[in-house]
Amino acid sequence: MLDAGNPNEPNNTIYINNLNEKIKKDELKKSLSAVFSQFGRILDIVAMQTLKMRGQAFVVFDDIKSAANALSTMQSFPFYDKPLQIQFAKTDSDIIAKRKGTYVKRIKEPRPELGDKKKKKAAKDPFKVPEQIPQQPGLLPGVPPGAMVQSLVPNIFSTHQGIPPTMQQVPPNSQAHNHILFLSNLPKETKEQMLFETFRKFRGFKEVRWIPNRHDIAFVEYDNEKNADMAKENLDGFNLMPGCPLSISFAKK
Repeated sequence: MLDAGNPNEPNNTIYINNLNEKIKKDELKKSLSAVFSQFGRILDIVAMQTLKMRGQAFVVFDDIKSAANALSTMQSFPFYDKPLQIQFAKTDSDIIAKRKGTYVKRIKEPRPELGDKKKKKAAKDPFKVPEQIPQQPGLLPGVPPGAMVQSLVPNIFSTHQGIPPTMQQVPPNSQAHNHILFLSNLPKETKEQMLFETFRKFRGFKEVRWIPNRHDIAFVEYDNEKNADMAKENLDGFNLMPGCPLSISFAKK
């Protein structure tokens, strides 16, 4: 049975609205790719800044299961300070329709004549030109690891009672990998929940360890070195807030 809040039949495409309208289209698409690529391969992301389509986007997944997981997991997720509102798209995107053999070219409505204010402008088809986006889970298309989506969740999270005194930052060139990451260059507005929501997306996340009386540094622990390395590779340089890239190294024990 379908969720009452998602009346449309499950399909490969999710429709997202309540997006922050101040975010530029290119940045928005990269950010959506970074957030949703963890659920599966993305075939297309459609976002427009026309008056009618502003604050909305479509994300097309390679399979329905990925789309369903993305919808259920990211519903109401704070994205650029606004909670995402997600449902399945009403119809298949062109790229999926072509795969199924059901594609029918959409006919544009004729443009209204000049001076006829009563005629509506022809609506742009959000799936007119499918744009292929090669994906690797956790990475942005054409962007090196670390340059990922910006702000997440500005909620308050309980503080951790201290950090073992033996933990120290490893010099930048050090290759001493382990399962604990050292975060520096944190903006003063950083809340622990921001870090929690950012780093928990990677496998093996255990906890964020806040430093008492220090807003600019913290530790993040994973269950093993491999998972910590994956999080570091993807989030080193990540803009937790605009103009505030994270600096991540392995903690020294």
